[in-house]
Amino acid sequence: MDTVLRDVRVVDGTGRPAYRADVALAGGRIAAIAREGEPRPSGRATVAGDGLVLCPGFIDMHAHSDLALLRDPDHSAKAAQGVTLEVIGQDGLSYAPVDDRTLAEVRTAISGWNGDGTAGPDGPAVEFDWRDVGGYLDRLDHGFGGEGIAVNAAYLVPQGTVRMLAVGWEDRPATPAELDRMRHLVAEGLEQGAVGLSSGLTYTPGMYASDAELTELCRVVARYDGYYCPHHRSYGAGALAAYEEMVTLTRNAGCALHLAHATMNFGVNEGRAPELLALLDRALAEGADITLDTYPYLPGCTTLAALLPSWATEGGPDATLARLRDDAVAARIRRAMEVEGSDGCHGVPVDWDTVEISGVGTPALAGQVGRTVGQLARERGEPPFAVARRLLVEDRLGTTVLQHVGHEENVRAIMRHRVHTGGSDGILHGLKPHPRAYGTFPHYLGRYVRELGVLGLEECVAHLTGRPAARLRLPDRGLVRVGYRADLVLLDPDTVAAGATFEAPRTLPTGIPHVLIDGRFVMKDGRRTGVLAGRSVRRAGSRPAGR
Repeated sequence: MDTVLRDVRVVDGTGRPAYRADVALAGGRIAAIAREGEPRPSGRATVAGDGLVLCPGFIDMHAHSDLALLRDPDHSAKAAQGVTLEVIGQDGLSYAPVDDRTLAEVRTAISGWNGDGTAGPDGPAVEFDWRDVGGYLDRLDHGFGGEGIAVNAAYLVPQGTVRMLAVGWEDRPATPAELDRMRHLVAEGLEQGAVGLSSGLTYTPGMYASDAELTELCRVVARYDGYYCPHHRSYGAGALAAYEEMVTLTRNAGCALHLAHATMNFGVNEGRAPELLALLDRALAEGADITLDTYPYLPGCTTLAALLPSWATEGGPDATLARLRDDAVAARIRRAMEVEGSDGCHGVPVDWDTVEISGVGTPALAGQVGRTVGQLARERGEPPFAVARRLLVEDRLGTTVLQHVGHEENVRAIMRHRVHTGGSDGILHGLKPHPRAYGTFPHYLGRYVRELGVLGLEECVAHLTGRPAARLRLPDRGLVRVGYRADLVLLDPDTVAAGATFEAPRTLPTGIPHVLIDGRFVMKDGRRTGVLAGRSVRRAGSRPAGR
């Protein structure tokens, strides 16, 4: 054997009770599991378990590491948490498939999530030398001089980017020819390895798609046994209707559904998580294939531009900035946001005291990070919208924000559900990112398992490993089982905790000394080893680009 993990407490990802064993690894896979009383394997290297829990590597079902994986070989934000696989291409906006025009547009549109790919604090410049999904996945496989990337990554075809390619940024129905092109682009992305389709239905241009259009794309996804992952049309005033819309749409398409960052936020939804769960239980009882993910924190995180009404962002970033510079149009935008409740803010009038600046793309604006728009407005004696408007223009829409609009009882109720999985929704870019990017998985285990007892250890690990692997249709990941890939975590259940806080969001966790990918230590004794064992994880039966 290559390595023997001696005398560990195995929590295998199924939810079943833990047991003591020696676990032997060879060739990147789990080669033997010897329970107490069985002959003990030997290996070239031995790691003393000393009562540590051994579990499958955590699967981050909602990640925004699309460029970070190519810029930061260390990537301790995820590796130190025990994450061995991230699902990227989220919220309907990412970097494949693209052409030269749409690549430039999407780089600007989601610079608040990932930076724009130029050299800077996030790392060296990204060489955007791909245009299709297969090319992007190949790029991940051969990152950093051909060695690979820090952790594994699966990809969702982004519906908004697809619509950008086929239709543009206009708020109108797709023509039959445009719909055919979108079907082709989705199918091509799935054939090249994507595991499903994502949407951002409060983000332009994806939000301009009708249910009929989305249903047609989901029918393509269903043919490839993938799943649809929507950031649906409202997490606020229209949340329950938006969830029901996605359930109905995917059932009509015969497509599996995974609800992204399934929260019930804003004052209108306080205490209403049971209504959401009842809706899902009815659909599951009728045969629907549904899962969801959440992060264990109250604030959300997005771009400041995302709060604008959709009509103000039609036409793309340059058109949005032109409207913001026009005083008359800006007055209409202000009314939509502060009085009517814009669709960008989920139908709820914006409370500027809940909107905290977390990152900027322009260094000269860094002094505004960590303050709410309301605070900045009071300090300057200005209306809050004037502060937000100027920031959007000067930062060219690159500003990220935390929205303090969550409810603890909703978070706890949803994480208990039998189809729940974990997703960080972690935005790594910016001076003061949300701590979920660095802390989601240890926070589940430390706060919600050990301290609060909301979930049992075995149950929580199943939520973070076996269940997401099943959603991704991965036949050899997500469980501690002979023959499975040795993507594994050794953790101390008595000390595991998120180090990241809102005040110090880039602090690494404690209590996770060892993390392995393909049997290679990417974290050892609490330190990043420099090993680049990550690769793209492609849909079964997919083919490389151009073949």
